[in-house]
Amino acid sequence: MTPHERLPDRYGKMDSPELIQGIAARKRDLGSNLCILGHHYQRDEIIEHADFVGDSLKLSQTAARQRKAQYVVFCGVHFMAESAAILSSPGQTVILPNIRASCPMAAMARGTDIQAAIEEIAALTNEKVIPVTYVNSTATAKAVTGSLGGACCTSANARNVFRWALDPSGGGATKILMIPDEHLGRNTAIALGYGVDACALYDPALPGGGLQAKDIRRATFLLWKGHCYVHQQFTSEHVRAIRKQHGDITVMVHPECAREVVALADLTGSTEQIIRVVSAAEPGSCWAVGTESHLVNRLAKRYLDRFICCLSPGTPVCVQMQQIDLPHLLWALDSLVSDHPVNVVAVPENLASNAWLALRRMLDIIPENVF
Repeated sequence: MTPHERLPDRYGKMDSPELIQGIAARKRDLGSNLCILGHHYQRDEIIEHADFVGDSLKLSQTAARQRKAQYVVFCGVHFMAESAAILSSPGQTVILPNIRASCPMAAMARGTDIQAAIEEIAALTNEKVIPVTYVNSTATAKAVTGSLGGACCTSANARNVFRWALDPSGGGATKILMIPDEHLGRNTAIALGYGVDACALYDPALPGGGLQAKDIRRATFLLWKGHCYVHQQFTSEHVRAIRKQHGDITVMVHPECAREVVALADLTGSTEQIIRVVSAAEPGSCWAVGTESHLVNRLAKRYLDRFICCLSPGTPVCVQMQQIDLPHLLWALDSLVSDHPVNVVAVPENLASNAWLALRRMLDIIPENVF
């Protein structure tokens, strides 16, 4: 078997009970040699088989703690499995059940483009600029970030990573190049007390990012032109409409949402922060949540004593995350039992060492309780 084969036809012909029974059997066969990680945006039938469930930060931390499991099966998207591979112990194998589960935002920032951006910016200013790269990025982007003295961040700890980057005893920079989500960068800068004019948009498709020396001089935060398409589905009109429909509702959104949405919301937080706040809410309270709909629907089912709905009347779904399904999960586990792993995710050592530095800095910086 080759590492990245297509799903064999027989798995697509199996019904749900057969798939579920097969996955349970393979989990028993593999025992403590197996750890299944599931992201909150996964469908329910995948979450039910996960040993650990979390957002990017929590699962990165969990992956780093796995020392006994020979196999880590990551039910997420490719950059998450790469992070797990970078943080894994020698001899561990990281599997992504469907290798096509990718992240469009991660693809918006190539390592070579980040290196070129830093060089272009350096030619226009004598101030120190370091990259802060969202964990939703490729291993190559993380490696360049680590080699340049920067750090990764998550939506949970972005504020504190920004503080670290600008602290003389931390990153020692006077400017940050935030990659690749401009919205997380802008919302974080404003949450730290900076004005919108402290941000400048760097477009990697344009010469010099479309910036001039005067733009870089005035800006503390240079924001890579990138976004999460799921969180761009929420609009300020959605906030106004839900308030009109439910006068006493609390709106909480993810910081990947556009600035105008965050400005109208009552609270902003990462996936784990959203879960924590909504879980601690009073019975009878009303919540509109601006993030991926699988998570919102799961919260609504879990807390029937309060009203919880998705901020958008549509269905904001991470399509790439849904590439992980029961047939692919069973196939991945079968391949481990037969000792012929498929869809192995590995990162070359020359990239992994620098990427590890960026991830390690991220994991060492504690997130705040809520945005």
